[in-house]
Amino acid sequence: MQNPLKSICIVGGGTAGWMAATLLSSATRGSNIKITVIESPDIATIGVGESTVPSIMDFLQTCQINLKEFIQATSASFKLGIRFDNWQTPEESYFHPFGRVGKGVNGFDFYQAWLKSLADGQLTRWLDYSPSAIMAEHERFMLRPNQSQDWVLSSYAHALHLDAVKVANYLRELCAQRGVARIEATVNEVNLDGNKFIQDLILDNEATVSSDFFIDCTGFKGLLIEKSLKVEYEDWSHLLPCNRAVVVQTEQDGQPVPYTIATAQDAGWSWKIPLQHRTGNGYVFSNQFCNDEQAIKTLLTNVSGTVLNEPRVIPFVTGKRKKILHNNCLALGLASGFLEPLESTAIHLIYKTLVHFIKYLPDKDFDTYNEQVFNQKIDIDYIEIRDFIVLHYCTSTRSDSKFWQWCQTMEIPETLKEKIHLFKERGVVEDIPGQFFSSDSWYSILEGMKIRPKKYHPLLDAFHSENLANTLNENVSTIRDTVLKMPKHYDYIQSHCQAQR
Repeated sequence: MQNPLKSICIVGGGTAGWMAATLLSSATRGSNIKITVIESPDIATIGVGESTVPSIMDFLQTCQINLKEFIQATSASFKLGIRFDNWQTPEESYFHPFGRVGKGVNGFDFYQAWLKSLADGQLTRWLDYSPSAIMAEHERFMLRPNQSQDWVLSSYAHALHLDAVKVANYLRELCAQRGVARIEATVNEVNLDGNKFIQDLILDNEATVSSDFFIDCTGFKGLLIEKSLKVEYEDWSHLLPCNRAVVVQTEQDGQPVPYTIATAQDAGWSWKIPLQHRTGNGYVFSNQFCNDEQAIKTLLTNVSGTVLNEPRVIPFVTGKRKKILHNNCLALGLASGFLEPLESTAIHLIYKTLVHFIKYLPDKDFDTYNEQVFNQKIDIDYIEIRDFIVLHYCTSTRSDSKFWQWCQTMEIPETLKEKIHLFKERGVVEDIPGQFFSSDSWYSILEGMKIRPKKYHPLLDAFHSENLANTLNENVSTIRDTVLKMPKHYDYIQSHCQAQR
């Protein structure tokens, strides 16, 4: 017998809370599930998740949000990937592009064909075969045409740089139009029933809010999932050294480029995120190797443009909840876990968690096996992203500071060790269904860190070297010819989606 949820209460606004309300209001349309957001006027949004990955486009499409309107409302710019400065050694850069790299060669993985071409004396770069990388290099951009038959136009992908506070405001207004209830209040007390399920919330205005299900978007403090339900946090600090970030905003001092910049520093790394109206800057660091004052000085020394606000230090513990779904509560955003923003995955994890939640949406029977399967699925996502971030540190050859010396001997998860070993031996990174980072992403980081496999696939020796070289050279020319016909990134924004002032 059906026993569906009749109500979902989201505690906390911000990016996580309003993304949840937006997506769930779309997914539950016609189901008579009442969605309520309790948003405290006294708790500020952290608002630093301003660089995204291509899944943001899936979120917008699923929620039927007009892209042009969203970009204008959030002062967004486009993002084709991340440029990593000084990671492998000082003064060197590499790029992690979105989308596909290369065009398949007779069914073989393109990376293998490229390795074979190198052995034959070809001198082209891995990134020469990435439309997104070449677009970023020339600061070109256009939205990808729908169902394009052109392999170059169908190969690139993009995300957005956006103002997180403006995103929350935009989604809040949209949710009001879609019938989501909002209560402006602070939760004072959480009451559990005899089975340790959340029964109701007592607010600071003395109102009581009951609901069948609750989503905890209360940030690092985890008011529901941790304080009330006592779900423990799995600490990954031994695998990822950084535990603090200092953030500041500056005036836009030029035309925004279509990529994020992540620059390695003495005790971590700094980011630069160019929006239409300003630039977001931050320094993620380890307080084992740098104090707050030193970090603020490093950040302010390296920013450009007039500083718009006082630097703010945000402490964090890398890791995740041991259960993200427990009883009648889902932890979301910072309440569920935190992985440093090196690959801009915070908003992606919010979206992916919600997608899993909708797929495994509980009813009022709250089947424990359903909960278990959900938690297994989201654990896989967290571990994949964790390992990909660790990859950036453990492959660096820098040893010019105590922080980077620590990275030389850092603990590497077994799951990552296996991946690196297989790559070094055979040049293979397996594409697993449901994973976020494709093999092309792994190849881009490993190539950027100057790690190459010992061998390519043996059957590629059957390829005629000259024919392979001609095919690959044609790929490079086609990409460059296509990209150079595109408008400049800044011109495209000005013509199609200039921000509202």
